[in-house]
Amino acid sequence: MPCEAKPRFVVLYGSQKGQAESIAEGIADEAEEHGLLAELSCLNQNEKYNLEKEKAPVVFIVSTTGDGEPPDNALQFVKSIKQKTHDHYEHLCYALLALGDTNYANFCNCGKTIERRLQELGAKQFYATGYADDGVGLEVVLDPWIEGLWKAIDGAVSKMASDRTDYSNADTPDSSIPDVQLHLLSITEQKDCGSTGASVSKCATAASASAASDLRPAVSPSQPLGAASVSAAVPHVTLAASLTHSLPPLSESSLNVPALPPPYLDVTLKEADTVQQIVGPSNKETLHEVPISRALQLTRGDSLKTSLLLELDLSARPNLTYHPGDSFDVFCPNRDSEVEEMLHRVGLYEQRNHSVHISLRKDTKKKGAQVPAHVAPDMSLLYLLTWCLEIRSVPKKAFVRALVEHTEGGVQRRRLQELCSKQGSADYNLHVRDQSLCLMELLSAFPSCSPPLSLLIEHLPKLQPRPYSAASSWLRYPGRLHLVFNVVEFPACIARPAARRGLCTGWLFDLVHPVPVFPEKAAWPQIHVSPRPNSLFRPPSDQSVPFIMIGPGTGVAPFIGFLQQRETERKENPDAMFGETWLFFGCRHRDRDYLFREELEGFVSSGALSHLKVCFSRDDPEEEEEEEEEGFTSAAPPRYVQHNLLRNGKHVTDILLTQKGFLYVCGDAKNMAKDVNDALLEAIRAELQVDQLDAMKTVALLREEKRYLQDIWG
Repeated sequence: MPCEAKPRFVVLYGSQKGQAESIAEGIADEAEEHGLLAELSCLNQNEKYNLEKEKAPVVFIVSTTGDGEPPDNALQFVKSIKQKTHDHYEHLCYALLALGDTNYANFCNCGKTIERRLQELGAKQFYATGYADDGVGLEVVLDPWIEGLWKAIDGAVSKMASDRTDYSNADTPDSSIPDVQLHLLSITEQKDCGSTGASVSKCATAASASAASDLRPAVSPSQPLGAASVSAAVPHVTLAASLTHSLPPLSESSLNVPALPPPYLDVTLKEADTVQQIVGPSNKETLHEVPISRALQLTRGDSLKTSLLLELDLSARPNLTYHPGDSFDVFCPNRDSEVEEMLHRVGLYEQRNHSVHISLRKDTKKKGAQVPAHVAPDMSLLYLLTWCLEIRSVPKKAFVRALVEHTEGGVQRRRLQELCSKQGSADYNLHVRDQSLCLMELLSAFPSCSPPLSLLIEHLPKLQPRPYSAASSWLRYPGRLHLVFNVVEFPACIARPAARRGLCTGWLFDLVHPVPVFPEKAAWPQIHVSPRPNSLFRPPSDQSVPFIMIGPGTGVAPFIGFLQQRETERKENPDAMFGETWLFFGCRHRDRDYLFREELEGFVSSGALSHLKVCFSRDDPEEEEEEEEEGFTSAAPPRYVQHNLLRNGKHVTDILLTQKGFLYVCGDAKNMAKDVNDALLEAIRAELQVDQLDAMKTVALLREEKRYLQDIWG
């Protein structure tokens, strides 16, 4: 008898940096274990799916990018569903997982937009939407959502088949299909999971057979893994949990580990006829190679952070222009020392100049498997690790799970299983994610782990460029571009014996250190950049409209460009009417890291800047060790930009609500942007004498009107 066809469902994803794509692929790969057939497509692959006639359940996995925008590969889909008419998708049955970050405005906005429009078009939801927050760990929502998805799909398949049977057997066709609300899963944010050890990981409770066999690495298959087996392998000397050692109850628990990600690449190395030169990113033909003509350290040597200004010479690129508020992608390589260390670690240093040949495994079970587009054919291994793979990225749990298969020794193997398991999510967050450990640091902690090169190519993401705001105006500096940034420092920890600099900021620092000015043009360092226009984050087109800028530290960078432009415009049009401008700036010390002090005070003198409000969070040495949660009173000197905003709440609300002005915020998303938003809510509530809900509606309206704009980073 012929085999019965498996029930099918469709998985569609929209992904900017690969996370949503990876999750969608994981769901498609796991479907077979649950007796289902998944058809995986990206939302921009219109030729591979047809929602107009789709009769199977559809699962959407979508991320959000920028200021609540859809990923590039979902943009056309979002535009198209906005043009559909009423009840266009009344036949459609869907579930949706939205990825976002609560550190940013418009949390999960793309997912919310798609869901709202699907429901307006009559689509039926068969499973509750999940909103996964990268700010606290995607797995807090992701894992239980995926765990419950399989039963929900089964129910939806049965319900839809039943509805079709009832429809075909009915004497009078029923044009309305009842809402499908089977197996709804209510998901709440569990932000305290990390501290309780109750958080979950990327797997369903029912792991695959291969995963189940990994639960007991140091004992016989029939013996439950518990205190006896662990204590036999590990001396009882650990007083605190660490990256390499766990404590009860985790060390005594049976584990639910994710299914093993199916391998899908065959990688071979061949000796090359010639040695490939490391000359820049693979897409350099589409980029602009420009020289650094000047470098300046903006902070004192004893400042906590090192802030640099780089001037790029664009004069040889007449088509490369920009506006205040735009940013530029900077393409940097991985550090030579780290690439060399990785080559030694995987035992391929002697083959570093060999060419890499990659093909798909014929026996792979991975759905939609493709050779990564960022890996060019016949490149050298050295080039691959230098310019193509993000070797500094934090290994995801699926990668950790794959590393288990290449680890010897019961203790190390067991610990890696714990870190990727449902029970070990808190340990993974604490020791891997929160410490920003990279693959090399993880491998150093587990010396018996020896992954093959194919595993690195399968799991390491594409090396991404780093964006930096333009800190100058083309009107003031034609043919020149200023970039301002702090040199990022990752502090030392148990798995990282010495602190390390951020990849791109450390590379730029090394390019210009220690000589701040290059006397000979031939000696100017060259870097590759690409413009990122931002048509929203720009000064008002109407010069008479007032605006407020909030940018502590290097967050002031784009506003230097705003004010340079305003100052130039005032000189060129002395009789024009200009709206007032406010800048709220903050730093730690008046004498160590007051960036652009002379220029900012010059803007005030020229009239380009109406009001400069500066605060210093650490000017008093005795305050260095004080808790930052101290209450702020109007009598105390303002320490942070949000304090100054509250102190000037009457003026701020008048500009925004009466004069219809603009508010721009630039800087840290995790703390500053949230605190500024809270202070704005409080100012509106106090000045308008309204409750919190009405204040929130007012702020939401400002965002909707594009008069409250952010350029923030994590």
